[in-house]
Amino acid sequence: MTTPLSHFDEHGAARMVDVSRKSETHRLATASAVVRMQPETLTLIRDRQLAKGDVLEVARLAGILAAKRTADLIPLCHPLPLTSVKLDFAYPAADRLHISATVTVFARTGVEMEALTAVSVAALTVYDMCKSVDRAMTIESIRLEEKDGGTSGHFLRESGAIPAGN
Repeated sequence: MTTPLSHFDEHGAARMVDVSRKSETHRLATASAVVRMQPETLTLIRDRQLAKGDVLEVARLAGILAAKRTADLIPLCHPLPLTSVKLDFAYPAADRLHISATVTVFARTGVEMEALTAVSVAALTVYDMCKSVDRAMTIESIRLEEKDGGTSGHFLRESGAIPAGN
C-alpha cells in the first residue's frame, strides 16, 4: 500500500517522518483564528474590565506556552527549538477578536502546527476567561496564513483578509 501522506508507512502504520536528511533552515509560519462574541464582551476585553484579569495577556502567554508544547499535543510532531513565538490581537468588527501567531525556528521541519496550536489555545483561553459573561462565543477560521522555509517553499494565503464571517 502506498500513500502520499508522509505520516504513514507503506503498510499504513502511523510514523514520525524522518527529517534527519533535511537541511536545517530558517522557517516561519503564521496562523490566525477569530473569536466571535457579543459586542459587550469584546468591550470588556478591550477595556480590561473582566474580573479574571487582562484576557489578552493571559491568552498571549497561553499561546506561547502551547506553541512550545505542540509536540506533546500532536502525536507525530517533532519537538522543535522555537526561536520566536509572537501573538497579536485585533478587533476587525464590534463582535470579533482576531488572533494571529507567528512562530520561527531554525530546524529541519516547519512550524505550521506550532502556529496553529498557538492561536487555537489562545482562542480557547479567551473563551475560558469570558465564558461567565458570554457562553455563546464561537471560535472560527483557524487557518494557516503563511509559511516559509524548507523544500516546499513559500505559502501565502491568497485571501489575506480577516474572514468576514456569516
